[in-house]
Formats: sequence, C-alpha cells, structure tokens
Amino acid sequence: MTPLPLDPEWRTALTVAVFVVVYLGMFLGGLPRLRLDRTGVAVLGAIAMIAIQGWSVAEAAAAIDLPTIVLLFAFMVVSAQMRLGGFYTAVTRAVGAWALPPPVLLGVLLLVVAVLSAVFSNDVVCLAVTPIVARIAWRRGWDPVPWLVAVACASNIGSAATLIGNPQNMLIGSVMQVPFGAYVREAGPPVLLALLATWGWMVGVMRLSGPRAALPPATAAALARDTGPAFDRWQSTKGLAVAAAVLVAFLFTDWPREVVALVAAGVLLLSRRLHSAEVMGLVDWPLLLLFIGLFIVNHGFEATGLAAQGVAWLAAQGLALADPVVLAVAGVTLSNLVSNVPAVMLILPHLNDPTQAVTLALVSTYAGNLLLVGSIANLIVADLAGRDGLVIDWRRHAAIGVPVTAGSLLTWWAWQAVAG
Repeated sequence: MTPLPLDPEWRTALTVAVFVVVYLGMFLGGLPRLRLDRTGVAVLGAIAMIAIQGWSVAEAAAAIDLPTIVLLFAFMVVSAQMRLGGFYTAVTRAVGAWALPPPVLLGVLLLVVAVLSAVFSNDVVCLAVTPIVARIAWRRGWDPVPWLVAVACASNIGSAATLIGNPQNMLIGSVMQVPFGAYVREAGPPVLLALLATWGWMVGVMRLSGPRAALPPATAAALARDTGPAFDRWQSTKGLAVAAAVLVAFLFTDWPREVVALVAAGVLLLSRRLHSAEVMGLVDWPLLLLFIGLFIVNHGFEATGLAAQGVAWLAAQGLALADPVVLAVAGVTLSNLVSNVPAVMLILPHLNDPTQAVTLALVSTYAGNLLLVGSIANLIVADLAGRDGLVIDWRRHAAIGVPVTAGSLLTWWAWQAVAG
C-alpha cells in the first residue's frame, strides 16, 4: 500500500494525534458524542494508523502479538466451559452453605474466588459468583455490597498470581517470554499477602458496618430467588481435567503456551451436549478486537521514536523503569488513566528483565481495585448487583477499593524489601 503523500513531520504529527485520541478514548471509555466504546475507538484508531503509515494488511498484522490473542481466546473457551457446566456457582454455593462465622466465611470466599481467578478468567469468575455471594451475605443478615466489592478485589488480586489470570498478564508473559512456574513462584507470596491484607481490612469494615439495614421489598424479593446454571458434573469434570492438563504442560514443559491452550480449547469444543455456539457466545470478542487495535496503534506510535525518547529523558532525570518503585508508580498511574491493558501495552516495549515483568503484572492488576472503572471485573460486579437492586457506585467502591489497593501495594513493597 502506498503511504499518504505526506511530509515525514506531518506523518509523525498525524500518528501522534491518532495515538492521543485513541488513549483519550481509553480514558473516557469512548469518545464524546460518538457511540463508540473502547473497542470501537481502538479499531478505528488502527484503521487510521494503517492509512497514515501506508501499511499493507500483512504489515499491520505483523504488529499484532498473535500468541497473546490465541492464548486469550483459548482461555475464554476454557472459562466458558466451566461457566456453562455450573462449576463456579456450585463451588460458591457449597462454601456459602458451611456454618462458619462471617469473618471466616468471607475469608474462605475470598480465597476461593482468588484461586479460581488465578486459573480461569477473573471476569468470568465474577460473572458467575456475584449473584451467589450477594445471596449468601443477605441470607446471613449482612449488607451484600461490601461482600461484593471484596469479591471483585479478591478476583483482581488472585488473577495476578499466574500468567493466565487476566489479559494483561497473558500479554506480559507472551511478550517477555516469562517462564510460567518462575512467575508463579515470584508472584505467589505477594499475592497471598495482598489477599490477607484485604481480608483483614474487610473484617474491620464488616464490624463497623454491622448487620444490614432493611432492604427494599423488590431487592429482598430478587435476593430470595436462586440464580445461576445447574451444576453439570460431567462438563465440569471435563473442563477441570483439561485445565489441569494445561497447567501441567505450562509448569513442566517448554511447549508453546498458546498452542497448548488452543489444543485444550479444541478438545472442549468437541462435545455432544454443549453446542459450540453456546461456548463461542461467551468468548469476549470485543476484548480480542481491543487488543488487536491497540497493538497496531502502539506499533505506529513506537515507530516515531517519541516513546523511546520519553523513557530516556525520564531515566536521565533519575526515573528509570528499571527501578521497581518507578515502574510501580508508572503502572498504577497509567492503569488508572487508560485501564490496565492499554497501560501494559505502553510500558512493555521499554522493559527487558523478567523481574520487571512480575512487578508490572502485579501493580497493574492491583491498580484495577483503586476505582470502580479500574477493571472490567469491578464493572461486572456492579452491574450484576444493580440487577438485584443493590447499588455499588464509585463512592461505595472507593471506600473499600482505595484502602485495598494501598494495602496490596504496601505488601508488595514490603515483600520486595524482604526478598530483594
């Protein structure tokens, strides 16, 4: 494809303009007066970048990290299998049925949600367990909202424990070729500390808030109804067996992770009871398109050399990304400005050490708990709570999310100081 007849300065200016508009869309969740969400903005930005740079389709495709896209798709299929089999809801119901004091029950629920999110998609886990947790808290006589915000926080924190727990970790692992087992060993202890800090804070919140006030009749009626798919033992066992095989392959072989996950997805699609359309319907296609669009937009911006110059200038001021604290501040700040996936895409090209990958994965994921819009998991929980008549606005979320984020980052810093 022939580039537009532009002077190099104009091409650079247009490239920067497209980049700025796209990331403004990431910050705002869309563009003013246009019916575009983040995915739409990223796709249109990619189209504009291709036209400005004069890339062929093949050249644009070369900017996409295909292993990341394949890995993300494959685990969406695995998570869809577990959700359709009713596994997530069955586990949550089983825990809720235990006769435990509220603080202990909350701790067990947070741990279960964190473990599920580390192995499967944190977003899908929140979709499945939110209605169940709301009913557990209500039937125990507690305000469901703090429990639900805690679930969202635990889901985000737990997803940081592995390279398959959330999209940004998949991207980091793929681009930086971080060994799966090595990452788990490095990330596991600080994640456990962050979960412990979250649980401790939530116990204090529960004691201060006390039992729930009377709920509106419509909300009480909604919470009295059970929800979630019926448990299918065969489909859940099949999904667990495939997921276990994938984890074993990740831990003990050097087979390409994206190929292993893709084969696993193919095995799950071979079913006599679950139609492939059901499974494919639960794949987050807009998220895949968001990744593809941002890969192309970022590649165009990186080609200008401005990003490298900016990082070099910061290093000259004593703010090198090789410093874990600087990297953590950059990760948290950008994650709350443009969301954690775009933030990771911006930072990754300037990292070259696997230990930096662990830091970026942890802090960018923890940062998702700070604000209600900080992660998709938060928004999923708020939306599902709203359907039951429970209101989780930014204030109620921030009252828990801000201290949880601070506690998570402090435990990370303390672990860095002890282990490093």
